[in-house]
Amino acid sequence: MAKKLFGFLLVLLLSCGAQDDGWKETNQLNVYNWTYYIPEDVVMDFEKEFNIKVVYDQYTSNEEMYAKIISGGTGYDIVVPTQDYAEILIAQGMLAPINYELIPNFQLISQIIKDKNNYDPGFKFTVPYMIGVAGVAVDKNRLPSYEKSWKVFENPLIKGKATLLDDPRQVIGSALMYLGYSPNSVKDEELNQALQVLLKWKENILRFDSESQGKGYASGEFWVVHSYAENVLTELDPVRLANTEFFIPKEGSPMYLDSFVVLKGAPNKVNAHKFINFIHRPDIYARICKALGYPSINTEADKILAVDAEYKANYTIKDLENSVLYLDLGENLEKFNRIWQQLRSGN
Repeated sequence: MAKKLFGFLLVLLLSCGAQDDGWKETNQLNVYNWTYYIPEDVVMDFEKEFNIKVVYDQYTSNEEMYAKIISGGTGYDIVVPTQDYAEILIAQGMLAPINYELIPNFQLISQIIKDKNNYDPGFKFTVPYMIGVAGVAVDKNRLPSYEKSWKVFENPLIKGKATLLDDPRQVIGSALMYLGYSPNSVKDEELNQALQVLLKWKENILRFDSESQGKGYASGEFWVVHSYAENVLTELDPVRLANTEFFIPKEGSPMYLDSFVVLKGAPNKVNAHKFINFIHRPDIYARICKALGYPSINTEADKILAVDAEYKANYTIKDLENSVLYLDLGENLEKFNRIWQQLRSGN
């Protein structure tokens, strides 16, 4: 029945949008995604089930992805930007609207996630894939008493034994949230207050570090690190892991939401929709979350994972209730850069 319905909808799309060659039937799909973000066996299963060849390229940053597609000639169908870059792609008219009749599994996405969408009203151009956030890892042996708050970075006991990410949006955004403000604030007074907080934190941290903080924590060099869970917890042996708590501060944290988008000039739009719907099929999405250790944003996949003893997420969707998506600031990004320069230089 589902296949007949899909076929009918495809005919309808072809008749209504015959001038767009991207809606014709093909046997290929071109995906451009973050490194290690979908297990290879999941992509292979899609190829077998739909008899579609997937050309799968990978990138390591939004900037890398954007630079490649803005240059043209890539032929990609799907890319997976974070929300601030999704905003940019939408504003520049680079995306095709999503046809949700071809993605019925969209209805399985958690309402908590849908409610946080403040960058693409109605999800006209984006389908959420994975959500994540930077938090704090603490060595409970070295720091047996602490509050699950950004305030932990003010503790003099961690002086020279802590790191913050080398990322202005994350670090400044965290200080803003600690003060009760939005991580997207561009108000000079609030940004200056955040700078004063960060200057206090800077007295205790050894360095700003987005590359080696996980290994440094694993070796015992650091006791408290600002990090993504997957970047620090995967470095730990069982004993070190048992003595570590990773938490999302109670004030919340700047959050990211990576979403599937279909490029306006995509040559294989039908297959792109098939792929997105396949990924959000509960059994498939549960496999991905289990492999990556991410929290599920798919309500039916939640049920599968709830009875899987081998699945362990680093945090839950509920843990993210106070977190806020960081958005494209446009020209106001210069204000963050100015604060960042002052923080790094101490002037």
